[in-house]
Amino acid sequence: MTLDARAEKNLAGVHPDLRRIVFACAEVCPIAFTITEGLRTKERQAKLVAAGASQTMNSRHLTGHAVDVAALIDFDGDGKTEVRWDWPLYAKIAGAMAAAASSLALPIEWGGHWRMKDGPHFQLPWKDYP
Repeated sequence: MTLDARAEKNLAGVHPDLRRIVFACAEVCPIAFTITEGLRTKERQAKLVAAGASQTMNSRHLTGHAVDVAALIDFDGDGKTEVRWDWPLYAKIAGAMAAAASSLALPIEWGGHWRMKDGPHFQLPWKDYP
């Protein structure tokens, strides 16, 4: 699979290693996906925190070390996809993201492993990318 124009646009400003992982993932992932957010401004982050959509002003998105994905499913087979938020889709994307990162010898963290689960979120670890 290739990434769509939205994904390409939203990868602007994202760390090159994370971009490499995302592109490698797109080649092997059984679920089509796009990138909904990459690099964020402090103003956008503050709005997300105020709305309860984020818990921190110390997000990896602020430095280009994180991306959020959205699963794209074509239910009718007509080539028109819709965004889906079903948890099993994100587990499959996470598996492909982990495999892609491993193939590149790069680390990746999935928000689905956190106490407060964030299935669409992937980031480069703080310990490796301070």
